[in-house]
Amino acid sequence: MTAEKIEVVVIGNVGIDTNVYLYTDEIDFSVEANFSQNLDYVGQAGGYASRGYAALRRSTAFIGHVGADFEGEFIRQTFAKDGIDTRGVFIDPTGTSRSVNIMYRDGRRKNFYDGRGHMDLHPPLDLSRDLLSSASLAHFNIPNWARELLPIARECGAAVAVDLQDVRSLDDPYRRDFINAADYLFFSAANHGDPRPLVEELLRRNPKQIVLSGMGAQGCMLGSGAGIQHFTPPALDLPVIDTNGAGDSLAVGFLNAYMFGHTSLEQAIVQGQIAARHCCAQKASTDHLITPELMHNYYNGI
Repeated sequence: MTAEKIEVVVIGNVGIDTNVYLYTDEIDFSVEANFSQNLDYVGQAGGYASRGYAALRRSTAFIGHVGADFEGEFIRQTFAKDGIDTRGVFIDPTGTSRSVNIMYRDGRRKNFYDGRGHMDLHPPLDLSRDLLSSASLAHFNIPNWARELLPIARECGAAVAVDLQDVRSLDDPYRRDFINAADYLFFSAANHGDPRPLVEELLRRNPKQIVLSGMGAQGCMLGSGAGIQHFTPPALDLPVIDTNGAGDSLAVGFLNAYMFGHTSLEQAIVQGQIAARHCCAQKASTDHLITPELMHNYYNGI
């Protein structure tokens, strides 16, 4: 793949996730051992976003780090098999990042994240500029080093999408650069029963921003120059097995439809929700994210 063909550059963390699926409703801390099903796979926000765009057949590059270890090589090989440009993958000397997700039987999770050295790393600026130079979209997650690429993405003329993940306060200094740089801003409402006040404040600060908040089983909330709308989840007969990657899939599905499919915001929201819902029906896998054919079948079936 050459830089001229890149549509999307994903900037973020990728790593190996270990999902621990409980056979009981809760962990029994009164005993030493709990039996569970433990599965490893390529995950984390950068993994879900990159593989999500590739599954939708967008030409995709990834900028992020892995270790010089077995896990890092496995990720490189997986991305290469997907057709993802890995020239922007650089080395974290402390190793490949890991997550352990305790998975409850209703699909909920409790995450334990080891980002290794990502707070102290620096991305390859010249190579990143080359990858971003022809991209239509720069999809940012928020490792500390990624803020160095925000001005480069804007200089290159790419639309900047930022997934803040969970948000406690809009005045969080760590997230400030990412919020200010975004054309499209995504966040989880996990810490807020009603995300409307956050969406209103974001639009007050930047009326041109498009803001999307994932609300889990309550659907999602869209803020734009046209106002704020709440969307209930689409009626899909799919089980909720694993909520890892749901927010990443919501963002990918939405941006793929709106930026590359040139749909309306409302149509893009539905496609984002479909992508998220499909993701939740997969177990410990980024190998089976939504494809154009599945999106077409789901969309026309609701």
